[in-house]
Amino acid sequence: MNSEAIMQGAQNAPHRALFSALGYTKEEMSRPLVGIVCSQNEIVPGHMELDRIADAVKLGVAMAGGTPVVFPAIAVCDGIAMGHQGMKYSLVTRDLIADSTEAMAMAHGFDALVMIPNCDKNVPGLLMAAARLNIPTIFVSGGPMLAGTVDGCKVSFSAASEAVGAYLSGKISAEKMQEFEEKTCPTCGSCSGMYTANSMNCLTEVLGMGLCGNGTIPAVYSERIRLAKHAGMQIMELVRKNIRPRDIMTESAFRNALTMDMALGCSTNSMLHLPAIAHEAGIELNMDMANEISDRTPNLCHLAPAGPHHMEDLYEAGGVYAVMHEISKLGLLDESCMTCTGKTVGENIQSSKNKNPDVIRPVENPYSKTGGIAVLRGNLAPDSCVVKRSAVAPEMLCHSGPARVFDSEEDAMAAINGDQIHDGDVVVIRYEGPKGGPGMREMLNPTSAIMGRGLGSTVALITDGRFSGATRGAAIGHVSPEAAVGGNIALVEEGDIIDIDIMANTINVRVSDEELAKRRAAWTPKEPRIKTGYLARYASLVTSGNRGAILEVKK
Repeated sequence: MNSEAIMQGAQNAPHRALFSALGYTKEEMSRPLVGIVCSQNEIVPGHMELDRIADAVKLGVAMAGGTPVVFPAIAVCDGIAMGHQGMKYSLVTRDLIADSTEAMAMAHGFDALVMIPNCDKNVPGLLMAAARLNIPTIFVSGGPMLAGTVDGCKVSFSAASEAVGAYLSGKISAEKMQEFEEKTCPTCGSCSGMYTANSMNCLTEVLGMGLCGNGTIPAVYSERIRLAKHAGMQIMELVRKNIRPRDIMTESAFRNALTMDMALGCSTNSMLHLPAIAHEAGIELNMDMANEISDRTPNLCHLAPAGPHHMEDLYEAGGVYAVMHEISKLGLLDESCMTCTGKTVGENIQSSKNKNPDVIRPVENPYSKTGGIAVLRGNLAPDSCVVKRSAVAPEMLCHSGPARVFDSEEDAMAAINGDQIHDGDVVVIRYEGPKGGPGMREMLNPTSAIMGRGLGSTVALITDGRFSGATRGAAIGHVSPEAAVGGNIALVEEGDIIDIDIMANTINVRVSDEELAKRRAAWTPKEPRIKTGYLARYASLVTSGNRGAILEVKK
């Protein structure tokens, strides 16, 4: 046990003295030391009540014979950080979370960890730490908030964002916008649609690192507290059986996660996070795997923003296990994978049932025969780019139009709000990648403004930044190579015709190779936007755009 290095022997009397100062008894010091990584804070709605989860986990650990010790992890609210310089800090916190958790766990000799995340970068950051540390670990998230209601219809956070565009274009009144503002987020929890936080919490369950219900039990339900107690008890079983994250997060487990990503219609950000988590586990995922898996995986769920359903509906329909059971009928899952339950995937899902075929479509009647995410390539994105296909209007799956080129999100927003974007346009937002941003901001505000103005079925958006899980429409992000390293997106000129064919997985600008070469010869890098501080240091370490381990920093 790791804790023996600080708890046993005469030489460790000074360590025990410090534990005594904390109030620990000799009995507690003789048991396995379980770190509880709690991301509670008072600025993120999904994290406001995680202290209740931590208390339940502590009780479960103690009941099962361990000694629980809580320490914190940071978390940023992407919704609050959106649309200003704060969003430059969001994605980079993923690596800060992984690094700081590693430091705390190694410095204090923990025998096991219980991770309590909930939001966008917090979940993958802690999964990265778990894979890196490889000591027995289990996850229990804070859970999704309930959907709001406006005009008798369920709504989620993205409805508030789209209401801004509707108000600015005169489609709704200030009073109606305020109603969206007050009613779209009625409880604490991660936002109620299949956005990045809930996508990653569901995929944690698929990977086998969280118990059944981790991704879908609403935050305000008492069942969430019971789940936390069971997670606390189960970590002691993982310690006794010496089941570690790399025993669970195998290559087959990641293939299962990619498969379920397609079936559930998860956020495009999962295409950033799954490769980064796998990288920490010594496994390399590539974008070609995504289309290969998508081509044979039907999309069974249309949760907000892709459709009318929300996380509470998925929970009532049977949750993640019910979707896995449906997909297993096609033989698309490796059911032999070990999970944190101590059982295999097949054993976990064998008794699961689809309780609502409107929410979880049967495999015989999917929303589409291919998955919810598509990876595109072409001369505009030679390496790759990503789109949430399940949230694209059918008429936009194939689109051609003139480029409207902007070198920042702010410039694009000024044009959209100034009625300078019209039917058929392709908005290109560049120099927002990992190095060029720096920080690879999400572009929820531009897509929401487009949707709010009623242009979602006629205007496409392309960026070397990211698109939020809350985004709907023909929003194509993660273009690689990014503009700041000389990617072809830097060479697009105003009015160039861009051809997008999502079903064919292609994206091209109608410019000859010779003309692109001429533009490349004339291209000069832009001065860094941020020259000092953490973001500047971070950007200087980004070595390869936004693929693979996505923000690949030099080790």
